[in-house]
Amino acid sequence: MFEPEFELLNREQIEELQLERLKKTVHYAYNNVKAYKEKLDSIKIKPQDIKSLQDIIKLPFTTKEDFRQNYPYGMFAKDVKSLARIHASSGTTGKSTIVGYTKKDLDTWSNLVARLAACAGVGSDDIVHIAFGYGLFTGGFGLHYGLEKLGATVIPVSSGNTRRQIQLITDLKPTVLVCTPSYALHIAETLRKENIDPNSISLRIGLFGAEPWSEQMRKKLEEALPIKAYDNYGLSEVMGPGVSAECTYQNGMHIFEDHFLVEIIDPDTLDPVKEGEYGELVITTLTKEALPVIRYRTRDITKLDKSKCACGRYMARMSKPIGRSDDMMIIRGVNVFPTQIEEALFNIEGVMSAYQIVLEKEEALDKATLLVEVNENIFFDEMKQQRLMLEKIKYELKTILGIELDVKLVEPYSLERSEGKAKRIIDKRGI
Repeated sequence: MFEPEFELLNREQIEELQLERLKKTVHYAYNNVKAYKEKLDSIKIKPQDIKSLQDIIKLPFTTKEDFRQNYPYGMFAKDVKSLARIHASSGTTGKSTIVGYTKKDLDTWSNLVARLAACAGVGSDDIVHIAFGYGLFTGGFGLHYGLEKLGATVIPVSSGNTRRQIQLITDLKPTVLVCTPSYALHIAETLRKENIDPNSISLRIGLFGAEPWSEQMRKKLEEALPIKAYDNYGLSEVMGPGVSAECTYQNGMHIFEDHFLVEIIDPDTLDPVKEGEYGELVITTLTKEALPVIRYRTRDITKLDKSKCACGRYMARMSKPIGRSDDMMIIRGVNVFPTQIEEALFNIEGVMSAYQIVLEKEEALDKATLLVEVNENIFFDEMKQQRLMLEKIKYELKTILGIELDVKLVEPYSLERSEGKAKRIIDKRGI
């Protein structure tokens, strides 16, 4: 553990610390962020009304729309000239979400990422190959400085040029790989195309994030590369990577609750759900200086487990997000997430790592076609083999989703690979 004095707090100690920090955060945001003062005043809530953790439901939610309406610096509690760094998330409406950090924030962030890595068994003797992009995206710099804080040796390769990535992995012998899980599978595929045995390389741990991925993806990664694959979670609006991370037991991601207060709500009613039920993750930051955030609706669908982990931590664990509430597809009246489709596909031998879901309009209804890459032995074999593969895929999909999907088999490596987040959904409904 990197900070056992915090990571080993029991539930009572965690909640006592959270309440103390929540009160300070609400006062701080009210006094320093105009948008929060206006929100609280509009519902006649004052900071002193927050007297227990349960009182958090009195506070308004924050959404991505608040960042858009207050672009670029309106959500900041500090003058931009006093900040040490600015990052941004990608913008779907033409404008990015701008986030900032004081020197203290950067130190906190590095400590949290050091925790993240230590949870997975990374230590000061490790050499870490970072294949995240460096720039406004928080992943590259976030992991970089946290791993240096841990004492690891960092190779800041950045994204792109997969063959060069493989050359550096072969020559420099890193023990840890940092990237998206889909890009790690692409690296594994390229190793095989270059006739390099994946078991001959030095990697032992993969720290993967920035996109949802299933347990079947984990199995595929651990079969394709000589690694243990660990998930971690973060988002730019509340920090970047370092909100939660899996320990070596791989039984949910420990939320670093001394820095983040989390809730799970029903995304339709906005009411809390029971512990263990799926809902939307909502996060309140407890230690941020530049950008305190209250009740941020992440849109990520997950569930919590507050029981003690075998690793000794009491901090709540969140499951892998099964998707985002705004990525959910309604197909023939059934709610479907891309990770559920991934779960079905990766159960089948012969299916490769790339797939895409093409959404189109068919009269008044949404139609989904699943494009699935299969290995060349199947794709170029007799039609009987292809029909058998289609039947297997449709059976697995119906078992998991409860509905049938149109499926089309495509040639190996014919679907676009991404060096960052995989693009799983091609939406043609607006065309």
